[in-house]
Amino acid sequence: MRFAFGDEWHARNAQARTDATAITQALANPRTRVLPVWRGKPHLAGDAVCWAAVNDPILKHAKAPFLYLGQHDNRDLFAADISAWEPDALDRAALAMFTDTSIQIHPAAPKGAYFGELRLAMVQLSRTDAALAATARALFNWHRTHRFCAACGQPSEPSAAGWERVCTACAAKHFPRTDPVVIMLVTHGNNLLLGRSHGWPERMYSALAGFIEPGETLESAVAREVWEETGISVRDIRYLASQPWPFPNSLMFGCIAHAENTELTLDDELEDALWMSREDVLLAWSGHHENVLPARKGSIAHYMIGQWLSGQV
Repeated sequence: MRFAFGDEWHARNAQARTDATAITQALANPRTRVLPVWRGKPHLAGDAVCWAAVNDPILKHAKAPFLYLGQHDNRDLFAADISAWEPDALDRAALAMFTDTSIQIHPAAPKGAYFGELRLAMVQLSRTDAALAATARALFNWHRTHRFCAACGQPSEPSAAGWERVCTACAAKHFPRTDPVVIMLVTHGNNLLLGRSHGWPERMYSALAGFIEPGETLESAVAREVWEETGISVRDIRYLASQPWPFPNSLMFGCIAHAENTELTLDDELEDALWMSREDVLLAWSGHHENVLPARKGSIAHYMIGQWLSGQV
């Protein structure tokens, strides 16, 4: 796997989303499975997501309707948001951390199953499981944050098996939001520019990144973000790869660019930025650098840095 969420091995079967009969039949099929999701955390067991039957007691707290994910292995798949469930002795401080290492075990869950942070599990999951969990997380977050109509302000309701919202007053339709982001390697000879944002885990550095503004190309966004954050001018900008990133709902466009200058002038968005030689980046990559930890495995930043280290970009 190059990076998490980047490959899909299931059929989204989008035409079924607005077919009420097809959805009803799928939910009545004993082969159908549902992925429980609790406050953005998928249900996990070992190195896989943990599916439930439609009538499983763990879905007692699920908000209706279920979200239709598509088909895999000749089986219809849904996701259910069971965030209404309140675990005993909930560690709320852990839930607010940048990386939530806590787990929650539902009393109706099979032995060994738990709700866990997708960032931590993404490299253990299969490509299909990772893509399905990412889709569920992103869509449930969209529903949670877009409960009211953007046209008239009245409440909206889920529709199309979770892929739309429809206003209860003016009938306006709303569709899932995806925010485009550029994330870029900036090189100068044998050196790579890395930065860290406020609140990141201690010593963690990664590629620079920023949201694409209206009217911008990928190349324009790369040049603007690098200049705004570090005072570095870049040229020879190239696209490398993309990754959906459901934290909460971004699509990352990976790029590489060559720096025309090296003196750094940081703005308030970054806590720090630095130039690192290929040798020092390799030390960080292998976990042996004293002051720098690399981007998280499974992220497109980790993948692109690996490509640069191996001379493939």
